[in-house]
Amino acid sequence: MAELRLSSERRGDCLVVAVSGELDIVTSRQLDEHLTQARREHRRIILDLAAVDFMDTSSLAVIVGHWKRLQAAGGTLVLAGARYRYTKTLWITGLADRLPLFDSVDEALAAEGRAAPSDLVPPGSQAAADAAPRAREGAGPG
Repeated sequence: MAELRLSSERRGDCLVVAVSGELDIVTSRQLDEHLTQARREHRRIILDLAAVDFMDTSSLAVIVGHWKRLQAAGGTLVLAGARYRYTKTLWITGLADRLPLFDSVDEALAAEGRAAPSDLVPPGSQAAADAAPRAREGAGPG
């Protein structure tokens, strides 16, 4: 059975949700419940994917759903630390170019601190592309 560990830590006006393990059809419901609870109290969420060992499209659907809900409420959901080797579905689906994506939590916090939520959206815009550098180091296949 797939294992997933989730933890949350408040950093400034952001909530950092650290994800560790596998994000798949079995664990995506747990992620959904955790993010639903986080959204009740926070409008700026950073999803730390640095310790994710696997990600499938069911978990992407959960992430995109929460990203859209936060965006509609004037908040932000950004991704940090996604490693291509383990989260390649982000790139295969094109979501790596649409969702705000940072190399690290610290980069995401710095961007959140200097940007209004509208600066990080709409996805795919030049502002989002400029504000959300994609993981390049170690991001290639293999």
